[in-house]
Parts: sequence; C-alpha cells; structure tokens
Amino acid sequence: MALKTTAFLVTLNLLFFTFVTSEPLPEATCSINGLKWGMCAGVLNDLLHGVLVGTPSTSPCCDLFYGLVELEAAVCVCKAIKANVLGVGLNASASLSLLLNHCEKEVPSGFQCA
Repeated sequence: MALKTTAFLVTLNLLFFTFVTSEPLPEATCSINGLKWGMCAGVLNDLLHGVLVGTPSTSPCCDLFYGLVELEAAVCVCKAIKANVLGVGLNASASLSLLLNHCEKEVPSGFQCA
C-alpha cells in the first residue's frame, strides 16, 4: 500500500513540476514610443553625418534593443522607420544597418524592411 501511495505522489509531483516549468519566459518586445525613439533619431542623424564614428554604443537609444535578438531589433527599427519616428525620407536599409551596427547588433542575412 505504501509503495502505491509513494508512486502516486511521485507521479503527481512530476506532473505538477512539468506544468509549472513549461510556462514560456516573458519576451523582450519593442514599442514604438515616439519619445523613446526620438533618442535614436538623434543618434541616426549623427551617424549619417559621421559624427559618431568610432564612439561607444552606450546610448539610451541602444537600451531600446536590450534583450532583443537581431531579428527582433531589426523589426523594431523598421517599425520606427515606417511610423516616421526616426525622420522623413530615410533610406530604410542604410538607416537600419547604421543604427543596429552602432548598437552592436547585426542585420540578419537577407532581412529587408517590408
């Protein structure tokens, strides 16, 4: 009898811990908040004019990419370009590459802002 009870409790515990540990972890996401992305507009403008060449990538703009993988970061920049938060008439691929490279991220191979 004790063996059946122990086996039942072990099975119940395994089942319980499986459900508890199978929850997905919260993912980092980007938001298109004009005030936050305004910092990136200034950084991008400086990059386009060669002002920030060789400077470290520690800026509030780069903090927007914290916890994002390259693909997520690229999608965020594309959203900001489409929302016209970074500036008017930007070359999407050049802006994407400059900003991500500055923030130590790479544009995923074959990725294009659609």
